[in-house]
Amino acid sequence: MSDTELQDGLTAASARFDRALARLDQSVQELGTRMRQHNRMEVDTQRLVHERARLATELDKSAARAKRLDDSAHDVSRRLVEAMETVRSVLAKAE
Repeated sequence: MSDTELQDGLTAASARFDRALARLDQSVQELGTRMRQHNRMEVDTQRLVHERARLATELDKSAARAKRLDDSAHDVSRRLVEAMETVRSVLAKAE
């Protein structure tokens, strides 16, 4: 092998090595980007989980309040019917 061939081989190997390093650097940068995106998604997911829990608690409270209001409305309706029947009874006796 002549010096020229050896030099050409070293130049080619050096060029391949430089390209491999450039690809490795690019891969490391892409991995860093993906890791940052993943971390942001994790934070967003945790925020959504907490928000969901808060909303579920609010919904439970609202449902309980609606049930109490419905029960109260039913009780008021029952009392009104009783009062109307009492008034009718009194009026019927007065006639």
